Amino acid sequence: MTTEAEIERVFPRLDTIGNDDLRTGVCEAWSSAIEDNDIASLESVPWFPPAQRDLDLPDETLVAHVRDVTAGAVALAEVLVDRRDVNVRMDTLIAGALVHDVSKLYEFDGMAETPVQRLLGHPYYGVHVVAAAGLPIEIAHIVLSHTSRTAVEPATLEAEIVRRADEVAAAAIRSEAVPDRRDA
Repeated sequence: MTTEAEIERVFPRLDTIGNDDLRTGVCEAWSSAIEDNDIASLESVPWFPPAQRDLDLPDETLVAHVRDVTAGAVALAEVLVDRRDVNVRMDTLIAGALVHDVSKLYEFDGMAETPVQRLLGHPYYGVHVVAAAGLPIEIAHIVLSHTSRTAVEPATLEAEIVRRADEVAAAAIRSEAVPDRRDA
């Protein structure tokens, strides 16, 4: 079983979650996904194989993407809190950003698609993964609404921030292969 220390090593922002239940749930979600899919090295899991094949970006990893999304979400939230004096539940934001793509481990076996990818996709299966890990509905909502692959729009500021951070992080990856984003 993958330990909290191992998950924290891969995702250092985990230690900034003050709520023990959220922190434990994030670890449980990743640990279960790693164990269920026989992942030897989380850091070698590809980011998004179809786009990587299309854009010839073989070295992009899921861990780097999740770190970018989390850092981007935190930075945006901090600006909003400082400049607009809005209430952002940082523990919820960070936990949601850290698990937004956890079910991609079920979507691909290396670079090959699985039935989860073909029939459900990671946002839908991600709800199952985070619920099974005991994470609250607010985190499941972030997972489900973080992408346009679902018809569920973000209902909370935390979900909206994670969605925008995910879009920008994915755009940054794609821009490495295609300078004009309209061509990606």
